[in-house]
Amino acid sequence: MAKVYWISVYRSITDPDRLAAYAKVSGQALTAAGGKILARGEPAVTKEAGQPLRTVILEFESVEAARAAYDSPGYQEALRILGPGSAERDIRIIEAI
Repeated sequence: MAKVYWISVYRSITDPDRLAAYAKVSGQALTAAGGKILARGEPAVTKEAGQPLRTVILEFESVEAARAAYDSPGYQEALRILGPGSAERDIRIIEAI
């Protein structure tokens, strides 16, 4: 079965302190739910229309596992810590080929 990747791109960050608190809790919650953090931070290089936006990439065994991780109590607590308006993100869950 193909792996699944959760990709978060931060379009804007308005509260870096809340983001840091969120990152601690979310990382623990997502790895506890079976996710493996592959990369996080700003890109080393961008090309074409790329922008130097914070990006996080996690690997999961299935779409269902990634969805369950998002819905887990631990990750929902992380989202509560992040709060509305602290960051604007684009989160995608995609299957590998």
